[in-house]
Amino acid sequence: MCNKSYSKNKILGGIWGLIIGDAVGVPYEYYEASQIPKLEEIDLDPPSWFKKSYTDVPIGTYSDDSAQFLCVLDSYIECRGFDVDNLAYKIFKWLNNGLWAVDKIVFDVGNQTLAALKIYGNGVSPLESGLIIPEGKGNGSLMRVLGIPLLHRGTDEELVEFSHKQSLITHGNVCCQVCCALYSLIAKNLLLEKGFEEAYSNAVSTLKKIYESKNEHLNELENNILPDNILLESGTGYVVDCLKSSIKVIRESNSYEDVVKKAVAMGYDTDTTAAVAGGLAGIIYGYDNIKKEWYERLRGKEKIFKLIDKIEF
Repeated sequence: MCNKSYSKNKILGGIWGLIIGDAVGVPYEYYEASQIPKLEEIDLDPPSWFKKSYTDVPIGTYSDDSAQFLCVLDSYIECRGFDVDNLAYKIFKWLNNGLWAVDKIVFDVGNQTLAALKIYGNGVSPLESGLIIPEGKGNGSLMRVLGIPLLHRGTDEELVEFSHKQSLITHGNVCCQVCCALYSLIAKNLLLEKGFEEAYSNAVSTLKKIYESKNEHLNELENNILPDNILLESGTGYVVDCLKSSIKVIRESNSYEDVVKKAVAMGYDTDTTAAVAGGLAGIIYGYDNIKKEWYERLRGKEKIFKLIDKIEF
C-alpha cells in the first residue's frame, strides 16, 4: 500500500507529525502573531495567562485538519488506492457524523468546505463541488493531502493527479490544486530520504515538467506560488501563505518541536500551519523524534492506532 522503499519511521512521523502539530496549534488559532506567547512558552497546553481560542475543547484535541487527513488515509487504505468518490463520502461523513473527529465533535469548519460539502450532499460530483466558490483559495485541501504521498505507490503523474482531485472536492481553484501537488511531491522526496532543499528543488522540477501541457497550472506555479518576491509567510488561511509559511519554518528549524512552535508563533491559522509544517517535519525528523509529551497527551489515539495497523509497511 505504501512505497516499500519508505521507512516506517518516516511514514509514522508524517502521520503523527501532522496530527500533533494540529493539536498544538488549536488553542492559539485566530490570534495575531504579536498576541501569541513567546516561543519558549508555546506548548500543547498554553501558559495560564493565555486565553485559549476554544475554551470548551480539551487540550490535546485535534481539529478538522487532522480529521480530514485521517479520512484520506482511511479511504486510501480501504480502496487500496485513490478513489475520489469514496474520499468525498468520508469527508461528508466527517462533517455530518463526526467521522474521525475526536468525540465525534466537529469544530472549526471552513466556510468554503461547508459550502462545497453542502452541494456535494445535494448530488453534485466531487470533481465539481469545490467550484462552489470559484475564487476561493483557502488551505482546506492542502491540510489533508499528505495522506496521499504517504501511501502512494505509483508515478509522480498519478500523485499530482490525485492531489488535484482530492482538492476539487472542496477547493477547486487551480491555485489550491497546484499547492497540493507541490506539497505532495515535496513529501515524496522527503520520504525518499532527500534533504529538504533537494526535496523542494526536485518537486518543483518534476511539477514544471508535468505541467508542460497544463498552461493554467504552470502559470499558477511559476507566477503566483514560486516567486521569492511573494513574501507572504504570515500564517493566514490563504493556501499559498500556508504553504510558504510551512516551508519557511522548516528551513529555519532544527527539530520537529521547533518547526511546530515557529508555525504557531506566526499566529492566525495556527492549527493548519502547524499541521501542514508538522507533517513534513515529522517525515524529516522521524516518528522517533516527535516530542513524546505531546504524543502522550494527544486525544483520540486509539482509533488512529487501529487505522495505522491496516497500513502495509
